[in-house]
Amino acid sequence: MLSLPKDIAKCFPREDAAAFPSLELYHSVMKQLEDHRAGVEQRIREACRQSGRDREEVRLIAVSKTRSPDEIRALHALGQRCFAENYVQEFVAKHDALTDLDPAPEWHFIGTLQTNKARAVAERAAWVHGIDRLKIAERLSRQRPAGMPPLQVCLQVDLSGEPGKGGVPPQEAGPLAESVAGLPNLVLRGLMAIPAPAADPAAQRRPFARLRELRDTLNARGIALDTLSMGMSDDLEAAILEGATLVRIGTALFGPRGPHARQP
Repeated sequence: MLSLPKDIAKCFPREDAAAFPSLELYHSVMKQLEDHRAGVEQRIREACRQSGRDREEVRLIAVSKTRSPDEIRALHALGQRCFAENYVQEFVAKHDALTDLDPAPEWHFIGTLQTNKARAVAERAAWVHGIDRLKIAERLSRQRPAGMPPLQVCLQVDLSGEPGKGGVPPQEAGPLAESVAGLPNLVLRGLMAIPAPAADPAAQRRPFARLRELRDTLNARGIALDTLSMGMSDDLEAAILEGATLVRIGTALFGPRGPHARQP
């Protein structure tokens, strides 16, 4: 059994030799995560500088789908507090395995949600980003446990019309936002989007600009929104330049996924 130093062991209370068979391997993993996080942080700071924004305006969410609880523990030990999952079963397993972390992670659910799985998310998540149907919002509202803070939610907007992508069409976002904003136990915070990939920075910015403009339009109609959840590992700069307040980063933080990792 691997014996970890006290400052490390407190993040890994179930010291697992299978996860870290040597202290050298542990330090190697931690150094990689530390370097990745520092690189992402530098990219965020530079994008904020270019856009004339304060760094504090942008929150970094670590997308931990397909990653192990021990990887999440390691990143948490480096100071990361917000984590996101795409699949309900995986989210529940990791959330419940990491309840000992202090401070507790802030969990975001960013995947497509079915009504029959809404309770598990309503009982555990702090944020849900992918609401594109009133039925889902109503189910989350009813199933949010008494005594928990209101669930923070974003509407997912389909900006590209790609088959299989979730999201409400932009022209339908207003009526849905008005309905969701009136539900108890939820707080409608803003909009989320996953645009089609683009290599050119100008092409990356265009859909993010559309989401920001839609947010501004809804605000002008009296729907108070302060959040834009947009930007991932390959386009976080473009998203920040267009006003992102939450960026969802996976590969740039954790490194490439293994060849058998499940893809959404």
